[in-house]
Amino acid sequence: MSTDPNSYDPSKLATITVEMDGHVAWVTLNRPDAYNAFTPTMEREISETWQAFRRDDNVRAIVLTAAGEKSFCVGIDRNESEFTALDDSAGLYGTSNNFMYDDPGEKLGPKSQDLWKPVICAVNGMAVGGAFYLLAEADVIIAADNATFFDPHVTYGMAAVYEPMKMLQRMPLGEILRLSLLGNYERMSAETAHRIGLVSEVCPGEELVERAKWIADAIAAQPPVAVQGTMRAIWAANDMGRLNAIAMAPSILTTGTDVAALAAGADSFSEGARIEPRTR
Repeated sequence: MSTDPNSYDPSKLATITVEMDGHVAWVTLNRPDAYNAFTPTMEREISETWQAFRRDDNVRAIVLTAAGEKSFCVGIDRNESEFTALDDSAGLYGTSNNFMYDDPGEKLGPKSQDLWKPVICAVNGMAVGGAFYLLAEADVIIAADNATFFDPHVTYGMAAVYEPMKMLQRMPLGEILRLSLLGNYERMSAETAHRIGLVSEVCPGEELVERAKWIADAIAAQPPVAVQGTMRAIWAANDMGRLNAIAMAPSILTTGTDVAALAAGADSFSEGARIEPRTR
C-alpha cells in the first residue's frame, strides 16, 4: 500500500487482512472462530481501510470476503463488553437515552466512508444481521452456493431497523419484510437471493475466489476515473431519486470523463482491438 504507514499499516490489523493483487485490494474478515462477527476493533479497522483506499490511487477495485466456509459475517459480536444487552435502567447498548443511540455498524460500509471505488462482495456461508451493513454498500455481490441470508433481531426481542432500511435499496419490499419478520425461522438461500436480485451470481464455494477475482480484475483494467464517475452517478440516482440525480448528471459526466483515456479507447477501437467478453 502507498498510504502513510504512520496512519495506516495493513500488517498491524488484528481482525481483517488486506492484500494487494495488482490494482485489486483483497479485504478478508478474519475472525472465523467467531463466525466473523464484528467487534469495535473490526469496525475501526474496516473504516480505516476504506479511508486508506480513498487515498491510494493504486487501488482500483476491492474484493471483500471472509475467512472460513461457515460464515461471511454474523453481525455484532455480543461477547464484546461494548455491545451490552438491553437494560431498562441504561437504555439500549448502555446509552441513557435510546434516542441518542450510536449505531455500532454505521462505519462498516464503504459508502459511509465516502469510498467510491468498486467493492465486490464474495459471500461465503452465513450473512446475518449486521453483515447487511457491508452488503448494502457493496457494488457487486456474488455468493457461494452454500451462502444463506437472515436477520434474527426480532427473534431476540429487538426491532430490526438499520439493516432492513439499508437493504431495502437492494431487495424488493416484500422480501425484506419477510426476511426481517421471520427472524431465525427462515433463511434465504443463495438461489433465492439470486432470483430476487440481491446477488448477481451464484457459484460452487471452491470457485468463489476465482469468480470474484475475474470481476475485480476486469473492472480494475478499465479507466478508474470513468469507473468511479459511473458509480457516483448510479448511487446518486439510487439515493436521491432519478430527477434529482439527473440535475447532477452534467457535473458527474464532466468530472468522470478522462479525456486521455477516451482518446486511447477510440484509437484502440479504430485499430480493431476488441475484448473477448464472457456471457453470464
